[in-house]
Amino acid sequence: MEESADLLPGGYLAGEWVVGELIGVGGWSTVYAARPSGRTAGPDRPPEVALKVMPTAGLAPRQASRIVESAHREVELGRRTGHPRLIGLIESFVLSAPDRPSLDGAIVLVMERAALTLRELLDSGVPEADRGRLIEGICEGLAHLHRSGWVHADLKPENVLLGRDGSVKLSDFGLATELTGTHGYAQPLGTLDYLPPERWTAPLGAQGVQVRPSNDIWALGIIIHEVFASGASPFAGATPMARGAAVQEYGEGRAPLRMDHAVPPFWRDLAADCLAPTHEARAEHTADSLLDRIAAGRATRSRRSTWPHGGRARAVLLTLVLCATTGAALSSGAPRKDALPPVGALTVFNADRSCQDRSGRDPQCSLGLAIDPTRPYTPANVVPTRVWHGDVVTAECQLPDGLPIVDEDGLRSTRWFRVRLLSGSEPSAAWLPAVRTKDRPPLPNCPDPAAS
Repeated sequence: MEESADLLPGGYLAGEWVVGELIGVGGWSTVYAARPSGRTAGPDRPPEVALKVMPTAGLAPRQASRIVESAHREVELGRRTGHPRLIGLIESFVLSAPDRPSLDGAIVLVMERAALTLRELLDSGVPEADRGRLIEGICEGLAHLHRSGWVHADLKPENVLLGRDGSVKLSDFGLATELTGTHGYAQPLGTLDYLPPERWTAPLGAQGVQVRPSNDIWALGIIIHEVFASGASPFAGATPMARGAAVQEYGEGRAPLRMDHAVPPFWRDLAADCLAPTHEARAEHTADSLLDRIAAGRATRSRRSTWPHGGRARAVLLTLVLCATTGAALSSGAPRKDALPPVGALTVFNADRSCQDRSGRDPQCSLGLAIDPTRPYTPANVVPTRVWHGDVVTAECQLPDGLPIVDEDGLRSTRWFRVRLLSGSEPSAAWLPAVRTKDRPPLPNCPDPAAS
């Protein structure tokens, strides 16, 4: 069979990469697997990559300009906002292929290689144990994008890539839009099944249509439903246009939101907030706030499955109160109120008001100090020494980006303090989450906790 002039054959040398099998074909691009050529292979080169080839030959000037702009956005976003939840851009170049005029001059993006897309996983069935983790990974990627001042603008299962190690990465930033204030402008493009109600009637100005982070939040709500409902959309219809009509009816208040009963209550509530019918209502639910809820929900489910039914468990906590189950778990060498350290003083604070006025050291009000602030804050990750509201401890340094912790009042922080324990304690230091103190002394950042 004759090779198409619009496709690169296996073994073709594109830049410094040897083309492998075809991965996929889109409207503007074709994606191939590739490996480094013999002269460039080495430890600094990944053994396998994906080549996204974006031809411009033979296109009308406006079409070619659109592709160039799309490639530029991907390169710019990859250069400025690298993150483990975003597919990595390794390099870009212009393809020299005089033997293939239709591809000569094409823009080529060299990217991390993934194992499959979320769409492929949906088609084969998402394992129940992986569903929450996948959604959390997508949300982490969105949170980073939004904090960096970008909107994905085309979030869908095809653009969520899964690594062989199970990692989740957002991809395809050809429509990504940089924010100027609360919104940006983009061409009126996107995948119909993932457009929020307001996009169907958005006015088209000289700069395009308005794009805001709430657009991505809507798409996330659709994906949550699909993950739990075997790929089904919450909006009925045989075609994308029919489903779009259902979205508009819902957005105008003429139809309720109907979700599949397969979606569990926690995820149903989360998806419903993502699918609030107006931008204003949806804007209250940022990717960061959704992440907090997912983390808190995960911790609550974990406690319910591992703690005795008679144990004290508060649904609003992210395993913050780690109460001792036996007297032996409480160390008599715990820091006391009369141990006033000269520097880095932290007074322990318990947001549970019922514990603030108790005299003595009630086991139910004890607070755990973590062994490793980057691992889940569970009983297995807590030192024997306990602290109580009002105790004073000495902090050596701080870790700004540990595991997020939420207290009883909903206060969230990723900051942790490394605190000294009394002489003879084992270990000699532990970690106190910043939500457990009101003090913020000037402290240096801690080294890698693993090295500490």
